Amino acid sequence: MVARLLAQAPSVVIFDEPTRGVDGGAIPQIHAAIGALAAQGKAMVVISSYLPEILSVSDRILIARGGRIVEEMPASEATEEKIMDAAIH
Repeated sequence: MVARLLAQAPSVVIFDEPTRGVDGGAIPQIHAAIGALAAQGKAMVVISSYLPEILSVSDRILIARGGRIVEEMPASEATEEKIMDAAIH
């Protein structure tokens, strides 16, 4: 299904919980595919509740609370603690 969508050459690709329910061995492959698409100049939006995933695939992290963006930070400055603090305070 993903290959069929990518054949349409989108400029923005949105992944919502891309590794939820996926075998642990496939996770690095999914993350590599996301990185490869980003390297091709595609805008990647990854929505995930799994913080290690967000930290590993992101350049910029937006934190939402109550349906609104409440914090934005570069991934280079992000930690799980900073993300959780922004998400609950």
